[in-house]
Amino acid sequence: MFAEPEFWVAVAFVILMGVFVYVGVPRTVLKTLDHRSERIKAELDQARQLKEEAAKVLADYKARHASAEREAEAIIAAAKAEAERIAAEAKTKLEDFVARRTKTAEGKIALAEAQALTDVRAAAADAAIAAASTILSQSVKGEVADNLLAKGITEVREKLN
Repeated sequence: MFAEPEFWVAVAFVILMGVFVYVGVPRTVLKTLDHRSERIKAELDQARQLKEEAAKVLADYKARHASAEREAEAIIAAAKAEAERIAAEAKTKLEDFVARRTKTAEGKIALAEAQALTDVRAAAADAAIAAASTILSQSVKGEVADNLLAKGITEVREKLN
């Protein structure tokens, strides 16, 4: 039995384990493992906390994104409504402008017609006066002719104007 190498390996192993226990290697190993376990647990807690914070930040950004989209849609809708209002307003103003210009043009045409009618009447009166004075000057002579001529001219002017 003492000659067997396995026996001496077992004895050396028991002695080595005894030295390890005497020196405190198991306490040190257990303490190191406990520290490592605590560090891993702390890292897992920190990772869980960071994951929760990341989830909160993601939810916040999603809410902000949705809010920004709603705001952009509202701005677009308001801009479309404003554009339609401006277009309707411009159309109304254009129609009013055209109506005013048409009315002004019609007024100018009516004024020109009235002026032309007045000019034609004045020309007709002048022609009638000239004709009457020519006819009367040839047929009537003297003071009676002059009085009759003046009276006739006055009446023609009053009636034609």
